[in-house]
Amino acid sequence: MNPSLTQRLKPSHLRLIRAIRDTGKLQTAAEAVGMSQPAASRLLSEIEADVGGPLFDRLPRGMAPTPIGEAFVRHARVILSEVDTLTKEVSNLRGGRAGAVRVGAVTGPAVAALVPALTQVRKVAPDIQPTIEVAPSVTLIRGLEEGRFDFVLARIGSSHETRAFHAYPGRTEEVCLMARGDHPLLGRAVTLADTLPFEFVIQEPGSPIRTALEQAFLENGLATPGKVTNSSSLLVALSVVTGSDAIAPQTREVARMLTRTDPGLGIIDIEESIVVSSYLVLHHRQHHLSPIAKTLLDEVLRQL
Repeated sequence: MNPSLTQRLKPSHLRLIRAIRDTGKLQTAAEAVGMSQPAASRLLSEIEADVGGPLFDRLPRGMAPTPIGEAFVRHARVILSEVDTLTKEVSNLRGGRAGAVRVGAVTGPAVAALVPALTQVRKVAPDIQPTIEVAPSVTLIRGLEEGRFDFVLARIGSSHETRAFHAYPGRTEEVCLMARGDHPLLGRAVTLADTLPFEFVIQEPGSPIRTALEQAFLENGLATPGKVTNSSSLLVALSVVTGSDAIAPQTREVARMLTRTDPGLGIIDIEESIVVSSYLVLHHRQHHLSPIAKTLLDEVLRQL
């Protein structure tokens, strides 16, 4: 085939040939693809001249494809299918209905806001390709600065340059004490003082939940827990709790999710309130958000 004509061929031309094959009539095919009959006739003649033979036999009652025409139509269908798929994919990407997005979150917001938002977005963007990383805030902020996340749900420390980020308000989180389902403190009124004889499994010193817990003990005139296993891993916390009388402080959203799905876990009701400082929804001012990342971010903010 003449390269010059190959370069001039457009999807609309291929649709014309396909339409002639499907309808058997040039005028009907031209109308189907939005061409005038003279323009369609001229284009068909040019293609046939370039191919070196007729694509269709002109019959008294219409047009029938020749073997060359059948081959042309067969390949045209494949090309048009790929073009239509590409058009749809580009439309979805530009419209925020498809594409990859990478988000980081601390555990509580991941459960309370990010996962519900993703569930809603999937209803309108089933081809979204999300990656969600749950990590401490310091890790998330560093990843945001390095461009590894589109946005994060985290608490920003004093050592970070806040002007580098767009920030949206999140929520304060309440901390509750999770334990195994037959823990001695379950099912009765409990104060923080009642928990001191027991082991705690909790995040490392300086973490938000740890800081809030220790502050609650101190504000109530109590020493902080003395027997502590330090771990930011929820899996480690669950393993320790289910195999002992240890207590694991968790945000209420996380604790409720775990106790709903595992009857072997329970929440100790304490009289005192333990509140963690608010987290923020952050994205970097210098990093452009893709349409799908913007769609998910908007839904996260709506959930909040």
